[in-house]
Amino acid sequence: MAATGNKSVLFVCLGNICRSPIAEAVFRKMATDTGVVDQWVIDSGATSDWNTGSLPDTRGLACLRKYGIETSHKARQVTKDDFMSFEYILCMDESNLSDLKRKANSVKNCRAKIELLGSYDPQNQLIIKDPYYGSDEDFEKVYEQCLRCCKAFLEKNS
Repeated sequence: MAATGNKSVLFVCLGNICRSPIAEAVFRKMATDTGVVDQWVIDSGATSDWNTGSLPDTRGLACLRKYGIETSHKARQVTKDDFMSFEYILCMDESNLSDLKRKANSVKNCRAKIELLGSYDPQNQLIIKDPYYGSDEDFEKVYEQCLRCCKAFLEKNS
């Protein structure tokens, strides 16, 4: 899945069942709607291996469906190859960021820019909090943050 000549982005959170699959699905729809999806390799992953193979959280799926977005993503852990093949790795919080930077240090040809997705938020909400132990409103908030950040990220990279 190397991104040759394409733009590429990997969205990352702790378990890859709440925040990152929402960001991935939102960005994919945005790229599709603006006619640039063919220029991108878009994926998401986890810093942990807890949920490998699992579908996204049902509350996240329900939230996406409400906005006409579908995803069939299955959780996976970030691999060493990801650091070499993706141009951007955008994560959700400081803990993801430090995990990813630590992993990147053990990769010889790391080319990925590792950043907080929230660094693109026009409302300056830097951290996208994990909604797992929260309510439907928390998933809604994640969706809205992802929408704002993905839009700004896409505009910067188009």
